[in-house]
Amino acid sequence: MKKMKYTALFLAAFAAASCEKSSTVDVDPPETGPSAALTAVIEAAPDGEASPIHMARQTIQPGDKVTVSGQVMGNEHPFVEGRAAFILGDPAVLTPCNEKPDDGCETPWDACCDTPEDKKRGTATIQIVDADGRVLKESIEGVGGIGNLAKLIVSGTVAEGSSTDALVINASAIEVER
Repeated sequence: MKKMKYTALFLAAFAAASCEKSSTVDVDPPETGPSAALTAVIEAAPDGEASPIHMARQTIQPGDKVTVSGQVMGNEHPFVEGRAAFILGDPAVLTPCNEKPDDGCETPWDACCDTPEDKKRGTATIQIVDADGRVLKESIEGVGGIGNLAKLIVSGTVAEGSSTDALVINASAIEVER
């Protein structure tokens, strides 16, 4: 009798499961583009005359408005994975390897021949933040032509905690120079 009860329960469960419609469909997820917040920064025009990063570092304070120019470089991986942040290097201080004769470096944007002191003096972290001041959780690499060695002009506000040793800019406008 017990065996019959278990068999009946099994068959009832099987019948119920087989009658359910599948809610999964085998299709590729839709491709999504950059968020409205990221798009707004890419489409905005920089403010004022751009300064080289090494010059801007000498006088900046958190909260200051600043416009700097440079290239995406200064590290082997200048983009923060999954975040709208990257390193901008000052070509007046750093030299990408592809600009050195007979240099076959596979990652010229890392500026590997420059000293750590020059990398510190000649770089800034650029980030796009939301209304709460948090870095957007999306990649900026490839958006609007932003990639390794891209020449950019960036306007924004010097982030809290920034100093002449560690410049972080919350970008409000990024222009890719063509």
